[in-house]
Amino acid sequence: MRRILLLLTLLVLAISCSTTKLLPEGKYRLASNKIEFKGTKLPSSEVTPYLRQQPNSSILFGWSPGLYIYNWSNGSGEGINAFWEKLGVPPVVFDPSLVESSRSNIANHLQVLGYYDSKVDAEVQYDGRLAKVTYFVEPGHRITIDSLVFDVPGGTFGEEFRADSANVTVKPGDFLAEKSLEAETVRGASVFRDLGYYDFNKNHYFFEADTLTDRTTLYYRIKGYTRNESAANDAPIRKFRIGDVRISRPADIRFRESLLRKFNTIHPGALYSERMVNTTYTRLSALKVFNNVSIEMSPTDSTTVDCDIRLGGTDQLGFKANVEASTNASGLLGFSPQLSFYHKNIFHGGEWLNLGFSGNWQYLPSSGAHSTEFGISASLSFPRLLGYPLERIRGVNIPRTDISASFNYQNRPEYRRSLATLNYGFSGQIGRRVFYQITPLRFNLAKLYAISDDFRAVMMEYPYLWDTFDDHVDAGIGLMVNHTTNADVVPMTSYHYERLALDVSGNVISLFNSVLPVQEALVGTQRLLLGLPYKQYVRAELNLGGALRFGWEGDQAVALHLVAGAGWAYGNSFALSFERQFYCGGASSMRGWQARMLGPGYEPLSEFFVLPSQTGNFKLEADLEYRFPMFWKLEGALFAEAGNVWEMAGNEQSRFSLGSIAADWGLGLRVNLSFILLRLDAGFRIHDPARALADRWVGPKGWFSGGSALHFGVGYPF
Repeated sequence: MRRILLLLTLLVLAISCSTTKLLPEGKYRLASNKIEFKGTKLPSSEVTPYLRQQPNSSILFGWSPGLYIYNWSNGSGEGINAFWEKLGVPPVVFDPSLVESSRSNIANHLQVLGYYDSKVDAEVQYDGRLAKVTYFVEPGHRITIDSLVFDVPGGTFGEEFRADSANVTVKPGDFLAEKSLEAETVRGASVFRDLGYYDFNKNHYFFEADTLTDRTTLYYRIKGYTRNESAANDAPIRKFRIGDVRISRPADIRFRESLLRKFNTIHPGALYSERMVNTTYTRLSALKVFNNVSIEMSPTDSTTVDCDIRLGGTDQLGFKANVEASTNASGLLGFSPQLSFYHKNIFHGGEWLNLGFSGNWQYLPSSGAHSTEFGISASLSFPRLLGYPLERIRGVNIPRTDISASFNYQNRPEYRRSLATLNYGFSGQIGRRVFYQITPLRFNLAKLYAISDDFRAVMMEYPYLWDTFDDHVDAGIGLMVNHTTNADVVPMTSYHYERLALDVSGNVISLFNSVLPVQEALVGTQRLLLGLPYKQYVRAELNLGGALRFGWEGDQAVALHLVAGAGWAYGNSFALSFERQFYCGGASSMRGWQARMLGPGYEPLSEFFVLPSQTGNFKLEADLEYRFPMFWKLEGALFAEAGNVWEMAGNEQSRFSLGSIAADWGLGLRVNLSFILLRLDAGFRIHDPARALADRWVGPKGWFSGGSALHFGVGYPF
């Protein structure tokens, strides 16, 4: 209780601090901008970017943490005061002259949108030393295009224009607007540059609207000179062909010249195409061997253009590190470090080598129990389909061939276990936003040994548990498809993504059941491959997520994440293996629990395991998070989550029911360094289905007696 009172006291002190005490004498702080529409209503976001002055960004109820911290200073700029001023955000000093500039900006923008003779007024209200500005916006009238008249050069260009005329985006019946006309010039110019017209651009377009009568005629003209030239510069619009093609790169980057030529799609004698240039740029950039790819086209005469491709150097060797850590009120500690070494040009052809080391350590001080897990991995990725000629691939994106192997060792109080994997597959992208991985060969081999007597007795009693952990071979195929609108490590814009993962195992092997040896299992019989039972199952997981940014500067966001997963073992298996089952909890899932501490269903923490190992073959989860800036590089977050895992063929407690859905809420603190984001989250349980019926709804008292967890991670949770 004393902690809560202390926090409330600090919060009251922070909020009660003046936000204007450091303003110059006679000046006001801009507290707010408000947009009010008269007549036609438009989204406020359509005009707010054109306001010349914005107030300090704020979060809930107009509170700006950075502004309050800045005002903790006395304005001297010395000692601790300099620290507060640097850490905080200074107040925005209201400038009345910018109100008139904002009015003009809004009116001009409305005309670009096709609202003519718009009226924009402004009113300033002063409250103490705060200035609040209200803009009254009355969009003007709109003009409809009644007819469209084309006036374009003849010859080959004219024929190709007529072939493309059905794609023209400006049509009779549309509203006349500079924005739509500009969009059409960009579209059309791109089309014709793809057809060989190297020096053709949007400035070759001229539009003239005749509005003198009651019907508006739009004249759509293309000329042989640009808007920046006079009619004296008129010349035929010609196609260009590629002349010389030169590729240069730093001498210290060894890369096979023959491969560079195959990645390049710009060839002497070919008709110029902007798409061809972009294809080459994308291919060479995707190698990630060169940090700068520059393609310059230089006309040598009226029909020929030379090409210079310049490739800049980059660091080909490097390390990456990541870590997650968590603890809860019961004292369980978890620590998961990851370290990887990479080489982006190991065989001088854009091949990526990655060597990884990972670990997971858990410790329960009250019992002294601990678990240790470490893994090593190696992967090699080739920028082509092995066995298929690179020059036959015409598209922008070239698939990669991926070969990987790993070994994982687990040492727990109940057992020791090792898992070896070998994967062969392909990865790539479709367009700019769809990424995929196809794994036609996925091979896992699991061995269980050093089993404690107690755990062995439990597995003998529960055949399902035996089939989950026992020795096995897992051989199948995998598919992952991911669509995202922003693939940045720390997204700074609104985004959404959809990711589907599908694994099918054992079906091909089952075709040879008639010749495979058989062994007696705890329930029925199983076929063996390499002396071990093989797994047969299908598993699917769907992730949907995204974030919507808002606020004057887009510095606040609401993020949503939904996940659904299901697995079904059949044929030669009674259960999914442990590593293929679903779990909840951890730094990115149901943060009121640590990893594998929740579920399945109503089940309490299993007595089979000293350390948490709660899993299931069915998962549903929904996460909602509000992200907001605080001060300096610090961001805050409020989140709420609901979900669980279930065992659909298990007992009554572990099966799905609405009452077994768990829920939590929490607070987060992040350090956003743009290239990386460090995250600390505290999650508190609201509904804990593992508790007795009367205690499942958890209040503040329960949060500090086993009902909370603290997590450290890197990057946003979703």
